Amino acid sequence: MNKAVKNTPLFSGNDLIKLIIPLIIEQTLAVSIGLIDTIMVSSVGEAAVSGVSLVDSVNTLLIQILSALATGGAVVCSQYMGKNDKETVKRSAGQLVYVMTLCSAFLMLVVLFFNRLILRGIFGKIDADVMNYARIYFILSAISYPFLGLYNAGAALFRSIGDSKTSMISSLIMNILNIGGNYILIFIFNLSVTGAAIATLISRIISAVFIMFLIMNKDTMVRIDNIRYLKPDNYIIGKLLKIGIPSGLENGMFQIGKLAVSSLTSTFGTSAIAANSIASNVSSFSNIPGNAMGLAMVTVVGRCIGAGEREQAKKYSKKLLMFSYMGLWTTNFIMTVFAKNIVGIFNLTPEATHIAINLIHSFSLIAIFIWPLSFTLPNTLRAAGDAKFTMIVSIFSMWTFRVLSSYFLAGYLSMGVLGVWLGMYIDWAFRSALFLIRYCRGRWLDIKLV
Repeated sequence: MNKAVKNTPLFSGNDLIKLIIPLIIEQTLAVSIGLIDTIMVSSVGEAAVSGVSLVDSVNTLLIQILSALATGGAVVCSQYMGKNDKETVKRSAGQLVYVMTLCSAFLMLVVLFFNRLILRGIFGKIDADVMNYARIYFILSAISYPFLGLYNAGAALFRSIGDSKTSMISSLIMNILNIGGNYILIFIFNLSVTGAAIATLISRIISAVFIMFLIMNKDTMVRIDNIRYLKPDNYIIGKLLKIGIPSGLENGMFQIGKLAVSSLTSTFGTSAIAANSIASNVSSFSNIPGNAMGLAMVTVVGRCIGAGEREQAKKYSKKLLMFSYMGLWTTNFIMTVFAKNIVGIFNLTPEATHIAINLIHSFSLIAIFIWPLSFTLPNTLRAAGDAKFTMIVSIFSMWTFRVLSSYFLAGYLSMGVLGVWLGMYIDWAFRSALFLIRYCRGRWLDIKLV
């Protein structure tokens, strides 16, 4: 009898659908913010697009650090959910909000005081008009970090209990406000880059307030209904950081490596910078299914591990990985067929347009084979508490393969920005091989987090 109860599936097919569909919609909305910003800013000119894209590469680094901390909180909450420990789930939720608030406020202050130094240090000497646009966008982006941190914390908590619909609605609100604000401030008030940044700031403030209101009032297991849950708890923070710190270092070093490569890209001229930015934004749409499945992995595998259901953890991770492949085959086929039409939306020079199309085609060809193994599968390991392994592999691969390969192919062999992307694909291949070996050996199932 006990065995029958234990082997009862933790997630029905309907449960997975209710979790996955909102995640796909949410990821689509999240990606669209960067793309819509770029489209609208492109009306100002390539200098504006270049300035925004350079800052976005730095913003991505800082946002990925916050996202890693949110992932740590989601893993802890998911595993305690599997144990049906409602009190500790609430304590974990409160500690995540506390940690995210402190970290995001610290990052904001660093950027506000050292924005010029950061931009110069990463990108070196760039055109004066590009630097001017970049600084404006960077400063206003920094002010939004604490609100983005709170939003990420709330969204991660709702996803950890399988309620991806709430985080999707919050993302929808943020995107509607951002798009509307962009249109009004850029095209009606002619504020160009400043308008895009202000619209993003306002949308993040309102979405953070909205999701924190729900966290404190909605009747769920992650409801923070008492101030004591926000009081520092070193035991829970330790559990959270056991996932958050390795994931943060992994994401941070990964993005720093990308910035090192971006500094190389910036030497190829404004057309190359603009083409790289457009291709990156467009390609990110292809990854939406994989990113959604990665988020689902944290919830599903985390709860299975917490409940002691090792076989179910393997079963669901394989199913979600299969869904990731199916989704990426579909999106990348669409991107390949319509690459020219999509790039044509942007006001690029013929040279930049040609480069962007070539980058998108190369991405679509490679991603359908190894992207899910490189980015979706490792979330299975993280959800089980095996974040240290993913960190070591990712950091080593990033610096050994992506950075060095990019400088060799793009610089030494003079392949330009395409060489940078080829270096990225080599990095993916190495990561994929090691993550797949780790998964198949099953070591991740023996790690104890909670």
